[in-house]
Amino acid sequence: MDTDTDIPGHIKALIAQEMRDFPTQDRAGQMTVEAFRKALREPRKVTVNFSGGITQTCWSVTRPNGPYRVIYLPSADYFSLCVESDFGPLDIGVHGNAIGCYASV
Repeated sequence: MDTDTDIPGHIKALIAQEMRDFPTQDRAGQMTVEAFRKALREPRKVTVNFSGGITQTCWSVTRPNGPYRVIYLPSADYFSLCVESDFGPLDIGVHGNAIGCYASV
């Protein structure tokens, strides 16, 4: 990805693939995907705080679920579960695919 304009499309493609691949044979899987789908938002830039005082520009992909939301980290090409803090979203070390991060709340 060369520019920020490529990142939202990349995020949407990753999420669409996850939603196609997520096991929905049982009710729990169906409910997880439906809740995730309802929480999705258009990707938007956000500054995320990491341990050690590091900040990074990332992309918010879900609306908050309580104090949590899912963020995409372009430097790592994966998703993270962040908690809201007085200083903005804080990475809490839950990384992987978007649905998995969302469902870990």
